[in-house]
Amino acid sequence: MYPPELVKPMRADLTAVGFEELHTAEAVDNALAKEGTTLVVVNSVCGCAAANARPGARMSLDNTKKPDHLVTVFAGVDREATDKARNHMIPFPPSSPSMALFKDGQLVHMLERHHIEGRPAEMIAENLKDAYNENC
Repeated sequence: MYPPELVKPMRADLTAVGFEELHTAEAVDNALAKEGTTLVVVNSVCGCAAANARPGARMSLDNTKKPDHLVTVFAGVDREATDKARNHMIPFPPSSPSMALFKDGQLVHMLERHHIEGRPAEMIAENLKDAYNENC
């Protein structure tokens, strides 16, 4: 578990633009039970989360179509919520950071760590925008 003071600014990167933090398995299930589209970001302390994932997620919201709901869990901090979110992302193996778009509770688009690491935030944002345009 990471100390709260370490992850506070990393959490704020997403909550400042409207992401809701989920801390329990029940909160994850409730979020994914909502009608419409939900983007789930598995946040992380790793460098690719700061350099690519979080900025890419934020930039993706500059789009005509976007998810109805924005939520995040923090790997290494919100273990219960992260495990539950990852269960909803099967058959994809656990990775962090990662991003998943759900439509009416069904997984419709997935970005695993290997899609994020080493790619610029703009490319990640474009990938997500394409998914929004198709599913939102």
